[in-house]
Amino acid sequence: MQPDDHSVKNTIHRFRSFRYELILEGILVGAVSGGVVVLFRYLLIYADKLLQFLLAYGKAHTFMIPLWFAFLFFSAFIVSRLLKWESFISGSGIPQVEGEMIGALDPCWWKVLIAKLTGGLLAIGCGLSLGREGPSIQLGAMSAKGVSRMIRRGKTEEKLLITCGASAGLSAAFNAPIAGVLFSLEEVHKHFSPEILLSTMASSITADFVSRNVFGLKPVFNFQITRMMPLGSYGHVILLGVLLGGLGIVYNTCLAKTQDVFQKIPKQTIRLLIPFFLAGVFGFTYPYVLGGGHPLVENLTTDQLVIGGLCLLFILKFSFSLISFGSGAPGGIFLPLLVLGAIIGSIYYKTAEGVTGSLDGLLDNFIILGMAGYFAAIVRAPITGIILISEMTGSFSHLLTLSMVSLVAYVIPDMAHCAPVYDQLLHRLLARLNPQNGLVSRGEKVLVEGMIFHGSEAEGRKVSEIQWPRTCLLVSLIRGEAEFVPRGETSFLAGDKLVILCEEMVQRDLHQLLQEVCETVNMESKA
Repeated sequence: MQPDDHSVKNTIHRFRSFRYELILEGILVGAVSGGVVVLFRYLLIYADKLLQFLLAYGKAHTFMIPLWFAFLFFSAFIVSRLLKWESFISGSGIPQVEGEMIGALDPCWWKVLIAKLTGGLLAIGCGLSLGREGPSIQLGAMSAKGVSRMIRRGKTEEKLLITCGASAGLSAAFNAPIAGVLFSLEEVHKHFSPEILLSTMASSITADFVSRNVFGLKPVFNFQITRMMPLGSYGHVILLGVLLGGLGIVYNTCLAKTQDVFQKIPKQTIRLLIPFFLAGVFGFTYPYVLGGGHPLVENLTTDQLVIGGLCLLFILKFSFSLISFGSGAPGGIFLPLLVLGAIIGSIYYKTAEGVTGSLDGLLDNFIILGMAGYFAAIVRAPITGIILISEMTGSFSHLLTLSMVSLVAYVIPDMAHCAPVYDQLLHRLLARLNPQNGLVSRGEKVLVEGMIFHGSEAEGRKVSEIQWPRTCLLVSLIRGEAEFVPRGETSFLAGDKLVILCEEMVQRDLHQLLQEVCETVNMESKA
């Protein structure tokens, strides 16, 4: 599509007729994004091997220790330069992708690719307690944005392709194609439609195919859970969910406080020196807490650590993860929080087994319950968490217990009005920026989808009674199988799907209105 084809007429026509073409574009995005993420994952594997070799060599040859710390300080300086060159690589990258989806941000895709790949490799490779999944999702999304720009797609289609790229990124990072689709819909795009579902499936499956051709067919976690939890132990599942929900509140609260503390440090280089220095200290004294923690989960299944050792491991891993992420270093919290959940599950199992003696042989079960529940408590995307853990362990036999613990762990922080971590991070990011910082208008019209939720403020109200942002036009209303152009006196019903045409620069305001008026259940207004 040429730039002069981005008219209102062509934007609406293409939106209604490009479903199958979008599937082909999803396959293209999956191949490109999957290739970039596989390269990132491949480099991280060799960086970890090099890290383990250098730490072992340093323990045997003390002259290596100051040289290693000098390299860590140099790496912190390089990462700080990269952050100055492209600030949108800070942290996991998922809030940045979400900000772009609502029209609040518009980072330069190639700068993010270069800086995130380099900065993430340095930060995670040096041992900071950060995960590869957040950077993988951002790398996938920016690769998709690059594809969109190269084939000259409009802004509406570009956002769909970015969602495909995010799906491909998670799929390639964890060999989890279904979780990739669910996360991109549940957390990134936040809407389901046939077009986006089919295209993200195509992209995610393609990326998984690319990944498995490099890393093989085995699941990410190499341990088998053969025993099913007996029905008599389901009370422990509920108690563990309560514990995980409470600790999820602690995690999100501490993460916000840690970021507040680091923001008081004036220079980015000094902020980064703290976790890089700690990575050196822990590398020679307590290496278990280094990196995302993937090998640690498999080590937990060997049942070699006592409760005291697990508690110390949790405290140090928890603290180092917060410091690593709070500094602004490029890297995710996804994998570290799964590891923390696994440790919590292990602690609960050993404590309960010591008291009741009725849980013998169920350690692996509690490890995966801890991962799924802690993910649900912190990220507030329980379906993604359940499927992700199932795909990472290669077993779908534990969906009932995973669903139970995730539901309970989800409800606890939700009742406490604790914001999901990525919503919290996006809010902080946008608060630091000027309203239009990072946005470059191309003069395009954009189609935005919304939904009328049962119990929302918009349910039962007329189109004319909603205070739509300036330059917005409701062009289509889909009710069941019927689609029609609404008029001012048309009343909204629960389940109605809206398609709204707006100026590129007012997307953020429109998304905020849709969330507050159309997609938030307000029981008081319906009383």
